[in-house]
Amino acid sequence: MQEIILNDNQKIPVIGFGTYKAKAQVGVQSVIDALSNGYRLIDTAAIYENEEAVGKGIRASGIPRDQIVVTTKVWREVLGFKQTKAAFNKSLGRLKLDYIDLYLIHWPANARNYKNWQQINADTWRAMEELQAEGKIRSIGVSNFWKEHLKALFQTAQVIPAVNQIEFHPGYWQPELTEFCQLQGIVVESWSPLARGGVFGNEVLESIANRQGKSIAQVCLRWVIQHDVIVIPKSTSTKRMEENISLFDFELSDEEMKQIDDLPEFGFSGELPNIWPDRI
Repeated sequence: MQEIILNDNQKIPVIGFGTYKAKAQVGVQSVIDALSNGYRLIDTAAIYENEEAVGKGIRASGIPRDQIVVTTKVWREVLGFKQTKAAFNKSLGRLKLDYIDLYLIHWPANARNYKNWQQINADTWRAMEELQAEGKIRSIGVSNFWKEHLKALFQTAQVIPAVNQIEFHPGYWQPELTEFCQLQGIVVESWSPLARGGVFGNEVLESIANRQGKSIAQVCLRWVIQHDVIVIPKSTSTKRMEENISLFDFELSDEEMKQIDDLPEFGFSGELPNIWPDRI
């Protein structure tokens, strides 16, 4: 598995396994299956309500803990210094782990929900910096942060975020934000890489997939990692898990990359960091 070295020198696989909506025994089994198929990055979050299942799957897999990169996230409604520390300890307890490899602020505080959103994000980040210094977190990062949120965070941060996990897929890939993050040494990670199924049936993607002898999903995931972006597809099907991780025996040409880059907007979730929780 190819890896990316983060700005804190921690290594992270370029392909991970997303667990959104995989709860209870389905969640346990999906993590076991993902790890048995070679995944070593597992992504969960407090709001997914499956951290306990993810932890059980990790322990049942037989894969040594130090070979697995575990990501979880603090939810946007419990931001702040004390709240973040409490939320982290609850996540750690549900996962039954000694440490978290990557802890993210799931969504930034914004003006709609917090009187002083800059301070709330700064306090949340300070809590995460302390937890990292204590050895409870290996890497700290953010999710769904736009440039305005990152620039504000930089004013007080002692540690630059290692990762920014954002919506990134054909039809909506936020190139300006991606470039900004990469110039700052922040690795971008893609959520919803298949646009919740919106990529299927697209004629451009079908044409490239046929030419490559690959599935549309593989083409989309390959396109993500060729942008030097981590991708975390989710599936409870072992066949799809195998397909989604098999991305290293082909390469998209510059022309094919540009064709996908230039697709008109589609598949956008409607989730906006500056006005959550409303969708547009």
